[in-house]
Amino acid sequence: MFPVREPDDTVKIIKQGDLQAREDFLESCKPFIHRAACKFCRRVLDWGRDDELAVALIAFNEAIDRFREDSHVPFLAFARLVMLSRLKDYYRRENRVAAAGLSLEADVQNNLEYARAREAYLEEEASREREEEIKEYEQLLSSYGVTFGDLVKCSPRRRDTRRSLLLAAHELAGSSQLFTELRTKKKLPLMGLEKVTGLSRKTLERGRKYIIAMALLICNREEYLYLGSYLKLPSPAEKGVPEK
Repeated sequence: MFPVREPDDTVKIIKQGDLQAREDFLESCKPFIHRAACKFCRRVLDWGRDDELAVALIAFNEAIDRFREDSHVPFLAFARLVMLSRLKDYYRRENRVAAAGLSLEADVQNNLEYARAREAYLEEEASREREEEIKEYEQLLSSYGVTFGDLVKCSPRRRDTRRSLLLAAHELAGSSQLFTELRTKKKLPLMGLEKVTGLSRKTLERGRKYIIAMALLICNREEYLYLGSYLKLPSPAEKGVPEK
C-alpha cells in the first residue's frame, strides 16, 4: 500500500497554516523522533521522563518552519539534522552550566556565532550524509549481486510496470518469511512472490534486480532517507508502510 501523502507535501500544507495537520503530523512522527533521539543518545529514552525527547520534538517542530523545498534535502532527513543539532546544543549547554554556573541567557548569548553558522553546518551535514548513504547502499546492493549500473539498465520505463514491480517490492519487504528468504539466500523468492502478487514469473524475473533494490530500501528506509525520497519511496513516518 502506498502512502497517501509524502512528508514534504504534508509540511507544505502545515506551513499554509493548518494547525490540525501539524498536530497530527507531529503525533504520527513521534516513533521516528524517538528512534533518532535514542540513537543519538545511545540509550533508551522515555516520553515524559527524558528531556532529550522534548528537545527532539521541539526541534522537529522547528524543522517544519525552517524547511525549504529548494534545499533538495528530504524533510525527514532535514528534521533529523535539526534534531541532532539541537540535542548537541542541549548537552553543550548542560555541560557549560554545570561547569561554569552560566545562566541560560548568558549561554545563548555566547552561542550566537554558532547559531549564525547553523545553516551552513546543516548544509554540510546533509551533503555528507547523502554521500555516506549512497556508499552504504552501494555496498548493500553488492552483497546481493546488484550494482548501480544494473539499476540504470533494469529500471522500468513504463509507469504501470514500475508500479507493479514496486508493489512486488512492498510485498517482499512486508513479508517476514519472504524477506528472510531473500536475506538468507541472496536471491529473489520467485515462487512465494508469484503467489502473493499475482505477477507472472517472467515479469518477476525481468524485474528481479529492481525488486531486490527497492525492497532493501523500503526495509532500511530510515538509513536511506535521501535515496528513498529521490525514488519516491514511502517514509518511516507514513502509515500503511510495512515495518522491518
